Amino acid sequence: MPTNFAYREGRLHCEGVAVESLVAEHGTPLYAYSRRSIVDRLGALDRAFEPLDRLIAYSVKANGNLSILRLLAGEGCGADIVSGGELYRALKAGVRPDRIVFSGVGKTATELDAALNAGILCFNVESEGELRLLAERGRKLGRTAPVSLRINPDIESPTPHAYTRTGHRATKFGIPSEDAPALYRLASELDGVDPVGIDAHIGSQIVEPGPYRQSLLHLLDLVEGLRRQGIELRTLDLGGGFGVAYDAESDPEPSAFADAVVPHLVTSGLRLILEPGRYVVGHAGVLLTRVLYVKRSGGKIFVITDAGMNDLLRPSHYSSYHRVDPARRVEGRGSGRVDVVGPICESGDFLALDREMPVPEPGEVLAIHTTGAYGFSMASTYNARPRPAEVLVEGDRARLIRRREDYEDLVRGEEDLLIE
Repeated sequence: MPTNFAYREGRLHCEGVAVESLVAEHGTPLYAYSRRSIVDRLGALDRAFEPLDRLIAYSVKANGNLSILRLLAGEGCGADIVSGGELYRALKAGVRPDRIVFSGVGKTATELDAALNAGILCFNVESEGELRLLAERGRKLGRTAPVSLRINPDIESPTPHAYTRTGHRATKFGIPSEDAPALYRLASELDGVDPVGIDAHIGSQIVEPGPYRQSLLHLLDLVEGLRRQGIELRTLDLGGGFGVAYDAESDPEPSAFADAVVPHLVTSGLRLILEPGRYVVGHAGVLLTRVLYVKRSGGKIFVITDAGMNDLLRPSHYSSYHRVDPARRVEGRGSGRVDVVGPICESGDFLALDREMPVPEPGEVLAIHTTGAYGFSMASTYNARPRPAEVLVEGDRARLIRRREDYEDLVRGEEDLLIE
């Protein structure tokens, strides 16, 4: 278990605060985050790559809460964004525009304009159509857009789910390597854009350094070929995707990733950009949920909670594993094999399946671990359920960083009109 979540006298704590006290004040479902975990993991990752000129551009999609973004910006972090909304969030939280990179395959003209006007560091371009549109918008606004081409190196990364593999030829992401030289020549000729870098992102939840080394060497070969054509790049963006252990005691050390990368970049003259998300915030969060009922049916035990797939989509969407622990340990309690399920009217609504654990009683609180990334950020109001509150814990203090939504929030923006 990460050291920032530990039992003391049988009660689970986030740093110095018992999670039951958070629930008593803020209710359930509730996301709780450890500030210390976020800062420590960001620092460890940054130190591992210390020999290089580098920028860590945190992947906002992992968890975009303004307080967390402001915390990371204060630690010198940039932002990797994939939408105009994430640009708005990053700027509002105080992330410097010259530390923002804009990724994603479907950027609109409106989003490109907003990022151009903000003066961001780089656009990670994924198609010729996007490159031409960006050049057009740059000319119209009287600005030059710094661009990297996102290369698809055709690397099949060993990730836990097919949906998180983004570096192979059959995905929608990136530009085939064989097309890159011609597009770089086009970028160097077009007014309104300036080719400054190269980019790749091969997947998420990667726990072995080998694929990063393979991707890096592929990019460096392209960089050398471009240099021979007179196109000099300044940055190399290796993406993110550093994995975390959901069901084990320890994660891959950041030094393992750095050892695969640093020796090849240290004399290249290129600035390294990294886009971690899950690695920084994943272990920092738990989803706290209350047991509503324990139902025995069809030879199974169902632990029915007030958190469901609308609050945490990953188990249903990715078949992902999250450890489930009681907020309070009860000595002598019997264990059983249970399904931890939510209240949503879907058979796919579950948090854990066929899990051996102490069978809780109704009213008890459970902690779903490693939910700091892609937890709240993927939450929805499906079944007209308001989204949870979020709290940030620092030492023995906890601060509400997002209030719980109410029913009025569910219909805000709608018009109750009868069309004749």
